[in-house]
Amino acid sequence: MTVFPRMPTAPPGAAPGAAPPPRARLVPLPMLVVFVLLATTPLWLARVGLYQYLALEVMIWMLFALGYNLMLGTTGLPSFGHGAFFGVGAYAFGLLQQRVLANLWFDLAGAVLVTALLAAAVAACIAHKRGIYFALLTIAFGQVFWFVSVKWHSVTGGEDGLLNIVRPVANFGVASVDLRGNQALFFFCLGVFALVVVALWRLVNSPFGRVLAAIRQNELRAAFIGYPVWLYKWASITIASAVAGLAGALFAMAQQSAYPNVMSLHSSGFVVMMVLIGGGLVSFWGPLIGAVFFILARDVLGATTETWLLWYGLLFVAMVLIKPEGIAGIWQSAAARWRPRAPGADAVLPIEAKGVAHGPL
Repeated sequence: MTVFPRMPTAPPGAAPGAAPPPRARLVPLPMLVVFVLLATTPLWLARVGLYQYLALEVMIWMLFALGYNLMLGTTGLPSFGHGAFFGVGAYAFGLLQQRVLANLWFDLAGAVLVTALLAAAVAACIAHKRGIYFALLTIAFGQVFWFVSVKWHSVTGGEDGLLNIVRPVANFGVASVDLRGNQALFFFCLGVFALVVVALWRLVNSPFGRVLAAIRQNELRAAFIGYPVWLYKWASITIASAVAGLAGALFAMAQQSAYPNVMSLHSSGFVVMMVLIGGGLVSFWGPLIGAVFFILARDVLGATTETWLLWYGLLFVAMVLIKPEGIAGIWQSAAARWRPRAPGADAVLPIEAKGVAHGPL
């Protein structure tokens, strides 16, 4: 039986005897800032001309993008069909609620479990591939899931989608919360979001996460020093997809329906653009920035022109050509330029030369 080897105390590829990296804090400052900004949106969002549901939608896409970045930014696996697992989570939540048991915790856990099982099966088929072959297989599997959601009318509702999904009561034992209002649902999703963000932060900054980063930097070298690369890639795909399924379940609650368009190729492309334009390749927080930027661009540009996606696409192309590290990369470069440096210190190396996948903003 294949098992994970003993995790290293120093990053893979480091010199023998090298000191282990500094231990990441459980709740770093950027995470606290994100939580505070989201928690206070009911106080200031309406004053800037926006609406509460927008904060809920942004947070769900943040969760989706952050999970996806475990594959793309941490492990270096470019998936272009990841929206399929977002859709699976949404459909699984609705079907479990309508046909099995209308219980919030059962339906959420079931949606995550169903998505993780399907993702594990897909990952078993594609984890041994690399580069363009891996990307093409993700597109193929994503289209399979989308086709099933459109054609299986008796289960998914076809192109009309799965309707009449209700927002159930959240029973915490000592108290119950009615989630029918947008604000109540927002704070419930904020709690789920906070737990997942902390878990992903710890995972990325654990020895397991450093092995994933080593696979991204040089898969052959990681395999040569003894790591079961296929198993780590399989785990990365499965975990990222489970997070996508959770985000999809929350989205089904927010929309009170599940539609096949969230599983389409262009919806899968949205999360890729969020991660890249936000700087997910160089920062753990890049997907959060990218999700906010994308949703606000959609609403602000969409209020001005129907061709908002064209202008966003042009902006995305310009960003990739000029600053492929994204918004987080711009911030890191500016911070490095203005940070005081000790006399005689080495010149600041590019992010790629440092081998840092998720440095602090």
